[in-house]
Amino acid sequence: MDGPMIGVYGILIMFLVLFLLRIPAGFTMALVGFLGIVYMTSFKAALGMIGTEMWNIFSNYGLTVIPMFILVGEFVHYAGYNDGLYHATYRWFGHYKGGLAITTIMACAAFSAISGSNTATAATMSTVAIPAMKKYKYHPILNAGSVVAGSTLGVMIPPSIVLVVYGLYTGQSIGKLFFGNIMPSVILTVLIAATVLFICYRHPDWGPAAPKSTWKERFQALPEAVDILILFGIIMYALFTGVVTATEAAAASCTLGLVICLVRRKLPWEKFKKSVVDTLRISCLVFMIVAGATIFGRFLAVTRLPFEAAGWIGSLDMPNWIMLWFILFCYIIGGCVMDALAFLLVSLPIFYPLVTQMGYDPIWFGQIITIVTTMAAIMPPIGICCYVVAGMAKDIPLATVFRGGMYYLPSYIIAIILLMLSPYWTVLFFSNLVK
Repeated sequence: MDGPMIGVYGILIMFLVLFLLRIPAGFTMALVGFLGIVYMTSFKAALGMIGTEMWNIFSNYGLTVIPMFILVGEFVHYAGYNDGLYHATYRWFGHYKGGLAITTIMACAAFSAISGSNTATAATMSTVAIPAMKKYKYHPILNAGSVVAGSTLGVMIPPSIVLVVYGLYTGQSIGKLFFGNIMPSVILTVLIAATVLFICYRHPDWGPAAPKSTWKERFQALPEAVDILILFGIIMYALFTGVVTATEAAAASCTLGLVICLVRRKLPWEKFKKSVVDTLRISCLVFMIVAGATIFGRFLAVTRLPFEAAGWIGSLDMPNWIMLWFILFCYIIGGCVMDALAFLLVSLPIFYPLVTQMGYDPIWFGQIITIVTTMAAIMPPIGICCYVVAGMAKDIPLATVFRGGMYYLPSYIIAIILLMLSPYWTVLFFSNLVK
């Protein structure tokens, strides 16, 4: 049996272990990858290769970006800023039909600007938004769907863990990736909010308007939201001007976030400990996925499957844009059956060289992949955000949550098309401004 076929069998075995044994994705990839390397080489060679790879990956100073951005998101979460963000946006938009759903999406966008995680955003906003929409008799599909769609912005809006991992893996500037993400984030947020309006147009009784707030109430609700915007603005400005690196920006965001929470007396000792514990748990989960994907990626490299697959796809007599859609389709399918971050890391060795060979800009491709990864977070059967929301809202069935999320899928597809039609103005204009 030749090497590429062994790689194909390795991928099939990995999916079988995921589905039948339900072992977490990181451990599954590590186990199958290590055994595959042993089969292709020897046990001693596999140990040496994996040891070298693990040292190269986890001695990378840039990886510290991930736990620090997660930590500042946990500070904001346990300090209760999610309530303040929701309250502020509710005062401004709650009186429109579907206003509470739009409020949820805007609050998710604001919280995402600090947390960088879709699951953290889903869990946080579910506790605040779902009871409020129930109170005003929002339909469960619109209720759960708006939380699910809004929470996916946690992956889109900087500091995005997916963009950080993509940048570290491909050697691209994280600052450029963050600023290239400005327009895609705005486009996707607007499209998701517009979907709420469309749903309420088709089903007027699904999102009744809440009482209108006075201008005094609206402005009184702004201070807590301003804290988050100031924190986000300072960090992004520092990255934009080149004053700090991405790692230094992450450390500064932790410090500033902690200071703001302490000054506002919002983070007592018990909540501080919980935020640190949750950060350790989530960071270990992410790092295990990175480690497992690295081992599995090394196995695929030994089998030469990525190079053979890239050569085969490149030899097809098809326009570049058709091949690009084929690649994105693979990401969508892969994201539906396994953890999206894990699939990203497994697939990059195969598709990234091909995409750059076709002449596509790596920063632009990173934004496209982020949107596709985001979309996978609400698609069955994995749809991690749907499971989080269903877990938090005990009386809304998982099937209803998935149905609500499916209403928003056209938003992601339209966003991808817009980025393809105008790569410069949607991505490269802002990324090229970064020093």
